[in-house]
Amino acid sequence: MKTVPTVPAGRVRGRQPKPVVEAPEEPRTIADNRKATFDYHIDRRIEAGIALRGTEIKSVRAGTANLRDGYARIDKGEIWLRNVHIAPWANALEQHEPTRPRKLLLHREEIAILAGEVSQKGYTLVPLRLYVKNGVAKVELGLARGKKRFDKRQTIKERQHTREMDAAIRRRTGRG
Repeated sequence: MKTVPTVPAGRVRGRQPKPVVEAPEEPRTIADNRKATFDYHIDRRIEAGIALRGTEIKSVRAGTANLRDGYARIDKGEIWLRNVHIAPWANALEQHEPTRPRKLLLHREEIAILAGEVSQKGYTLVPLRLYVKNGVAKVELGLARGKKRFDKRQTIKERQHTREMDAAIRRRTGRG
């Protein structure tokens, strides 16, 4: 009688097991610009890389960034992020300037399209979110148009109405 060699479970004879591919890392949000969604109508969102120095990326990973007064400007075919505060890294010998202009990394075609849209009256580029994705710092920019005062009041009314409705539902269902 002929014996058949045994094959470990899960493997087919003669084939190598497939390498384990790790799932891409979930983006970790470092800073949010909640004020931007209150002050502007966001028409479009764009993901852009950001060129940082060594101490800046360490500081970003530590979560010490502030986008509140930031904006992006297009100069000579390049997009620069301005007024974004990244705190100095505590353990560094040579410190970076916290609010220096930082270059955003986009394709030339994307920059050309954004330049055309920003040149329209009332549009600007506002940073909405700073996050780390697969070890690389990224900024989510919003193509934004400023809200008028009555639009802001309307937003406050809607938020308050939603809060009151949620409270009434919680009272009625006995949760909370």
